[in-house]
Amino acid sequence: MYNYKKIGVIGAGSFGTALATVLAGKGNHVTLWARKTQQIEEMRRTGENSHYLPGVKLPSEIELSDDLKNTCEDKDYLLFAVPAQSFRDVLTEAAKYFDPSVPVINVAKGIEKGTLLRLSQVAEEVMPEVRYVALSGPSHAEEVARQLPTTVAVASKDHDLAVEIQELFFTERFRVYSNEDIAGVELGGALKNIIALGAGISDGLGFGDNAKAAMMTRGITEMTRLGLTMGAEMKTFSGLTGIGDLIVTCTSMHSRNRRCGIFIGEGVAPDEAIQRIGMVVEGISTAEAAYALAQQYGIEMPITESIYKVIHGDMDARSAVSYLMGREMKNEMHII
Repeated sequence: MYNYKKIGVIGAGSFGTALATVLAGKGNHVTLWARKTQQIEEMRRTGENSHYLPGVKLPSEIELSDDLKNTCEDKDYLLFAVPAQSFRDVLTEAAKYFDPSVPVINVAKGIEKGTLLRLSQVAEEVMPEVRYVALSGPSHAEEVARQLPTTVAVASKDHDLAVEIQELFFTERFRVYSNEDIAGVELGGALKNIIALGAGISDGLGFGDNAKAAMMTRGITEMTRLGLTMGAEMKTFSGLTGIGDLIVTCTSMHSRNRRCGIFIGEGVAPDEAIQRIGMVVEGISTAEAAYALAQQYGIEMPITESIYKVIHGDMDARSAVSYLMGREMKNEMHII
């Protein structure tokens, strides 16, 4: 018998809203928080999150709030769905209102710029006793909210906690696996956004399916190479949060990172491309962090390096492709 829970969802973007509908659909009491009062008022008036998930009606069981204290207090679980670069500040603010025994579930996919920390490490700095779970995988919010079949993974250092969160989210349309390799799950979810930018740039240049397949295949090699250096397990990058998330993010028009890359490939300046998307493009910040990590560890990551240089205006998109294609010949099996 499923025991219904009180859950605070912090961040009313597309994915936070979609997961709130999943949790509410199981009979849980869900409070969905957004910082902007105007957004909450509009959602109450229209019954949907028109900016992030237009056309998806919100279950009446979801309580909408712009009060962070109300969202965090007296909850069984807290789900954080804010941009990766905002996670530290929002968690620091929220931590005033809940006990460290309350599990923190995070769905942001990124690496903190400056510190170069994974988000679980950020959480541990803010709350040393945090009970942290990462949820990741190929899961576009637009499809999750419409109850299209989706499969994800949850990861935690605490195996029992991961299984607990697996049960919390599991439905007949939202299948959840558990995984103890939190480093691999977090890095896969973050780094695939860089490759999706590259796949979009390739599409924007009109280079076709062959080029995109190469981008994805060599991209997973780079992701794995950095992941192993940072303590992740190789098999994780063959799973949902590695190749699975990479495939969906590089091929779908739901992907902000791919769409941003398409604009860049078409000749739009990166800053303008981000503005056209109108939402956070996590791959931009992650490219900067991953490039710094590659330099720090002395790891060869040519795709990441090229995208970093394109974003910063040090190389145009066509020159980046010429650079990648013209690199010295190598044996494919010498990948890691």
